[in-house]
Amino acid sequence: MNKITGLIKYIHIHPLLWAIIGLSVATAHFMELCMLLLIIFVHEMGHAAAASLYSWRIKKIALLPFGGVAEMDEHGNRPLKEEIVVIIAGPLQHIWMMGAALLFYEFSFVSADIFHLFIQFNLMILIFNLLPVWPLDGGKLVFLWLSLNKAFPEAHRKTLFISAAGLFSFIILTLLTSPVNLNIWVVLAFLVFSLYHEWKQSRFIFIRFLLERYYGKHSDFRTLKPIVVREEELVIDVLERFQRGCKHPIIVEKDGKEKGALDENELLHACFAEKVLTAKIGDLLYVY
Repeated sequence: MNKITGLIKYIHIHPLLWAIIGLSVATAHFMELCMLLLIIFVHEMGHAAAASLYSWRIKKIALLPFGGVAEMDEHGNRPLKEEIVVIIAGPLQHIWMMGAALLFYEFSFVSADIFHLFIQFNLMILIFNLLPVWPLDGGKLVFLWLSLNKAFPEAHRKTLFISAAGLFSFIILTLLTSPVNLNIWVVLAFLVFSLYHEWKQSRFIFIRFLLERYYGKHSDFRTLKPIVVREEELVIDVLERFQRGCKHPIIVEKDGKEKGALDENELLHACFAEKVLTAKIGDLLYVY
């Protein structure tokens, strides 16, 4: 309980949101906005609460003019089962919220109009968040699914390609159905910017993943997954085969025969401490 109540200090309200609240009052849409903000807030608190239970490092829980986000200071080295729980904890909040709304309606605590609007908003946010577009929950689930069998850089790259395709389809659908809906275009602009920024930062995100792996806490959750390499392969090329949720013994071969083995930490040390990214794997055998 202390962890959950401790989340309050991470709540951040974007300054522009106050302007939108003022505009909603002036246009007599304050109730609808409050309803949306409540749903978004509970959704993000679901993510944050699950992350807190796993002792994740939480940066902030932000309410934005166009939605919300729970930012974590984690970089892809938590157990995949933890990550999927944290991701789906947000969408799951809509289930109990709609159930509670039904009870309130059945006992005549709320009017039919408010009940139907609350259900509509919940379904809208739930379905939208499950779209396979980064950084929505659906996009993060795609990343996790790809990470089961693919190296981190490849899984991340394919997630962004799938997200771009999904976003393009959403834009076409919007042009055909709601071409003058300003709210949708604002959200789409945010998604386009987020996807572009993620693509531009993809190399930095990968290095951050390796850094966290090198300096972060080491747990026994990882599945051992050996990586077989040739001794002439470069350190950076082997690092790019590292996978989320796995610990990698490095098996070095020459002419089809095993020549030696390295621990993944020896490669990470060569990368960050000795900065020999272009060294050959075979050379590390003589060092370690």
